[in-house]
Amino acid sequence: MAALTTVDEDDLKELIAAELEAVRRRSLGLTTEALPPGELTAQVSPLMSPLVWDLAHVGNYEELWLLRAAAGAEPMRPEIDHLYNAFEHPRAERPSLPLLPPDEARAYIATVRAKVLDSLAKVPLREDDPLTAGGFVYGMVVQHEHQHDETMLATHQLRKGAPALLDAGEPPPAPGGAAAEPEVLIEAGPFEMGTSDEPWAYDNERPAHIVDLPAYYIDTYPVTNRAYLAFMEAGGYEDPRWWHPEGWRWRSRHNRTAPGFWRREGGQWLRRRFGRIEPVPMDEPVQHVSWYEADAYARWAGKRLPSEAEWEKAARWDPAAQRSRRFPWGDVYEEGRANLGQRRLRPAPVGSYPQGASAYGVQQMLGDVWEWTSSDFTGYPGFRAFPYKEYSQVFFGPEYKVLRGGSWATHPLAVRGTFRNWDFPIRRQIFTGFRCARDAAR
Repeated sequence: MAALTTVDEDDLKELIAAELEAVRRRSLGLTTEALPPGELTAQVSPLMSPLVWDLAHVGNYEELWLLRAAAGAEPMRPEIDHLYNAFEHPRAERPSLPLLPPDEARAYIATVRAKVLDSLAKVPLREDDPLTAGGFVYGMVVQHEHQHDETMLATHQLRKGAPALLDAGEPPPAPGGAAAEPEVLIEAGPFEMGTSDEPWAYDNERPAHIVDLPAYYIDTYPVTNRAYLAFMEAGGYEDPRWWHPEGWRWRSRHNRTAPGFWRREGGQWLRRRFGRIEPVPMDEPVQHVSWYEADAYARWAGKRLPSEAEWEKAARWDPAAQRSRRFPWGDVYEEGRANLGQRRLRPAPVGSYPQGASAYGVQQMLGDVWEWTSSDFTGYPGFRAFPYKEYSQVFFGPEYKVLRGGSWATHPLAVRGTFRNWDFPIRRQIFTGFRCARDAAR
């Protein structure tokens, strides 16, 4: 995926077919191959859809875009379109809908996939058609399914009962080299933010534009559980000085005193992770914290959350070459440089991926935990909604905060240095953490 613009059409179609098959194996492994039908149709939280909704939704989305839009096919099941339209039915309502049962949902998405693979050979990937140029619409569908797979993992984390997912993940690399400094200076100056030539980038990542930033410091690593526990033990959850007013009201209303899924037992902090109870690992990045919690910690620490421009410059800008990279380490994705793709069902300890450092030496900026930024979600200068405004544009505004970098649950195809995620500042069922920044001129 490093240079889709230089791949010929036959090779690109072969790659698309392989990625479609790979993401479907992942989806089935999180649904019909992991849980009995009753659990697939149940709703574990009003924040999440029943897993069977996600399963049929990815197939319906694929039919809409790869069969109807790209291949010009007639609708297969137009009567179910409204059931799987995320904007027609909030998640809390979805269990009451006449959803396809698990066996029928699996059969439907399999039929869609067979038709897509058959039509792929016939659909021209025309450079004068923005929907098919570089295989964009196929990449959009693959990424969409990977994003729902991460949502399914959040549902698994919320479910009660015995573990349903195998936790035999490979150990992370041992931290290497000398201990890094706790923060890195990013010098003042302009950099190129966003992209104009990434074939599978979403509309909100475009266009590339120049942003000039003053000098600042950013944490070398995400904030760890140990560091966050120090905030807790210092009374951070009891002191309104550190909290945004809305965050303090949220904390007080819901009696938040620790990250999601933590509990104290016998003088020890434990966490529930996919049905397993285990001691909180102190060297891992903290996860399942809301924007309000991240913001409060940063204030307590005498710092702040980075803006998304600050985050992206630290991740992508190469000051020696005077250009932005696709990934922190370079332009080609390489295994072993980041904890991505559900290889482990948890973040890796900080310092595990020194070979994934950015040009500035900032580490673990991709993978492990989504990182909250201080920025509201909005369009870049020159933004144009494509191919539909409901992907990005309808969410623009101060209600949503931007997250960057992906998590251990994010697939490499669904994250890059320009990728932008967003959510409400109260959300913490997702795999979120953060790092801090501070002004250099003080």
